[in-house]
Amino acid sequence: READHRAWTPVSYTVTRQNATVQGLIEGKAYFFRIAAENLIGMGPFTETTKEIVIRDPITVPDRPEDLEVKAVTKNSVTLTWNPPKYNGGSDITMYVLESRLIGKEKFHKVTKEKMLDRKFTIEGLKEGDTYEYRVSACNIVGQGKPSFCTKPITCKDEIAPPTLDLDFRDKLIVRVGEAFSLTGRYSGKPAPKVTWLKDDTVLKEDDRIKIKTTPTTLCLGVLKSVREDTGKYCVTVENSTGSRKGFCQVNVVDRPSPPVGPVIFDEVYKDHMVVSWKPPLDDGGSEITNYIIEKKDTHKDLWMPVTSATVKTTCKVPKLLEGREYQIRIYAENLYGISDPLISDEMKAKDRFRVPDAPEQPIIKDVTKDSAVVVWNKPYDGGKPITNYIVEKKETMATRWVRVTKDPIFPGTKFKVPDLLEGCEYEFRVSAENEIGVGDPSPPSKPIFARDPIAKPSPPVNPEAVDKTKNSVDLSWQPPRHDGNGKIIGYLIEYQKVGDEEWKKANLTADSCPETKYKVTGLTEGLTYKFRVKAVNAAGESDPAHVPDPVEVKDRLEPPELILDANMAREQHVKAGDTLRLSAVIKGVPFPKVTWKKEDHEVSPKADIEVTGVGSKLEIRNTVHEDGGMYSLTVENPAGSKTVSVKVVVLDKPGPPRNLKVSDVRSDSCYLTWMEPEDDGGSVITNYVVERKDVASAQWVAISSSSKKRSHMAKYLMEGTQYQFRVAAENQFGRGPYVETLKPIKAIDPLHPPGPPKNLHHVDVDKTEVSLAWNRPDRDGGAEITGYLVEYQEDGADEWTKFQTVPMLDCVVTGL
Repeated sequence: READHRAWTPVSYTVTRQNATVQGLIEGKAYFFRIAAENLIGMGPFTETTKEIVIRDPITVPDRPEDLEVKAVTKNSVTLTWNPPKYNGGSDITMYVLESRLIGKEKFHKVTKEKMLDRKFTIEGLKEGDTYEYRVSACNIVGQGKPSFCTKPITCKDEIAPPTLDLDFRDKLIVRVGEAFSLTGRYSGKPAPKVTWLKDDTVLKEDDRIKIKTTPTTLCLGVLKSVREDTGKYCVTVENSTGSRKGFCQVNVVDRPSPPVGPVIFDEVYKDHMVVSWKPPLDDGGSEITNYIIEKKDTHKDLWMPVTSATVKTTCKVPKLLEGREYQIRIYAENLYGISDPLISDEMKAKDRFRVPDAPEQPIIKDVTKDSAVVVWNKPYDGGKPITNYIVEKKETMATRWVRVTKDPIFPGTKFKVPDLLEGCEYEFRVSAENEIGVGDPSPPSKPIFARDPIAKPSPPVNPEAVDKTKNSVDLSWQPPRHDGNGKIIGYLIEYQKVGDEEWKKANLTADSCPETKYKVTGLTEGLTYKFRVKAVNAAGESDPAHVPDPVEVKDRLEPPELILDANMAREQHVKAGDTLRLSAVIKGVPFPKVTWKKEDHEVSPKADIEVTGVGSKLEIRNTVHEDGGMYSLTVENPAGSKTVSVKVVVLDKPGPPRNLKVSDVRSDSCYLTWMEPEDDGGSVITNYVVERKDVASAQWVAISSSSKKRSHMAKYLMEGTQYQFRVAAENQFGRGPYVETLKPIKAIDPLHPPGPPKNLHHVDVDKTEVSLAWNRPDRDGGAEITGYLVEYQEDGADEWTKFQTVPMLDCVVTGL
């Protein structure tokens, strides 16, 4: 039993030995013990200990201390630490004894002079370079225990160790506003490092809220009552001569967000709903905005009605409004840590206030090429709703229908390159703006442009020269530039300079006053010498000048006449009867020549109009007739000479009548007509002849041929014994000429021909002065009865025959021989 208790507690019921071990006692308590013997009959009386026994372990000297370590070594000191022995021998440690031995010596010498209970000791006054080993012993009331194991040999010299850093915090730390936070850690290094704290690269210093505590081995930064401004990247640096180490922590002091940024913008306002927008809070409280809470209030009421509490967008549609009522909108921002103060809008009346966009101003056309152009315009008023698209249209200037240039949307840019133009065509463009309400009116059409490549300045004119001069003027001529810069040449600028002067004077003020490649410079002074130059002008500007090669002295000159014939003065000029004959020529010569027109060396017909100008002459005859044809001549003459040109004029008309119409080979049913071509074919080839006949007793002519090109015709199918008249006319491409008729009627009968020669002529009798002849009838009688036979004789050797007489019979006696 415990000494201060009366109750006994059994330890063992059966112990056969004469000793026993009592377990479960409490160290330091006082106990009494008693023992009784027991046999089969029963238990005998107890025997007690005479005095109390205090429970404690037996006391011995302590065990050896543990973990003797060298913590620091310099050139003249060594710092050691150790841990207590595992067992103190049953009595408290009263002191520690530290001993050292110089290497090379045998004995250990006590280092500590007084009682020492600390388990850390620095031995000083050592000699640099000496090497020692150390051991330590623990003492209690019994005595000094065994020494610890010796350290390794330690040489006295300064140690160098780079800094080490062991942090108790992670890379990120989140703290609520108002709470405190601390950043702690441990460090080491030889020599002892310097500790520096920074926030966002700025050195931190202690103040009422920021506390910095640094020991030789630990470091700590504490911040009290944190605010949002304490958010940042914190850095601790430990640095000595051997190097440095850094530790980082991103501290985020979080709070509810600040109010959304106003003003509240009413993007869309209608009679029954609005669309509002705002900007996010300037400070999200260090945590992402998770939600906006939007409420509305009729200004005539005090009640705020919820619109939505589940949106992360900075825009919201406010529905279910009453037309004409004024409303206010209230907006809260919310994050994980709370809800901000509200942003309240101005009052806004619920009514429709949007319309289609206005028409843009007249667009401007730039960068025109042969197949494209860039249309540029200014943004019009959007009607209260953002513009979502622009519609660009084109049309050719002479067309009436506008065509969209693309089906794709054009937004947000205010220019568009229009493709697929036709080179050389003139176009206009217009632009319309579109918003959610609809498409606005189109802009005024742009100025017309031609689809062609960009215009550059032209090259200089080619070969300028002075072609004529008088006592106060000079005529210049040149050829167009080789390159017009892809633009139409508007005209030319002519400048002149008096020899010896520096100033060039303009002969014409504007290029369009000289569109041709010639110009007469007037107002010059007789006897002076001038230089001239010419510039070509297009829409892009003026070309470089082209100079007349040599200076020109202003004075009258004498030039013989010169004729430059127009096309109507070719060698032969054809004109259709009834049309107008025109003959003209350009006349040159100084002084201007005298002009004379003649026909066949005679004066021209009074019906001819003759016009003479300063550059040429023209002859004109209206309603020409065949007689107006002939050889015309134009003579120009001045004191320097004369010149004549001639042209044959053929007035194209119907041909004249055929000539020498004759009838031959008349038969009872046919006859043969022949004629000669007309003296005048009308200036055109005879295409055919028309042959007609007429019974003398009839008044009507009947055509018997209208396509023959021959100058003869066999008239067939005549009625024997009938008298006929015939006529013939010639035709050409201009018509049918007059007829020529037979002089007298022709009777359709077979013709009478001489009979054939008699047959079988022979003599019947011969006398000295006469011969009797006989013969037979000829084979043909020529179409009529034979009326007689002509008898002729010829003396042998003579050339001529001599007529004797005509006899009616088939015999004859020739006498007088």
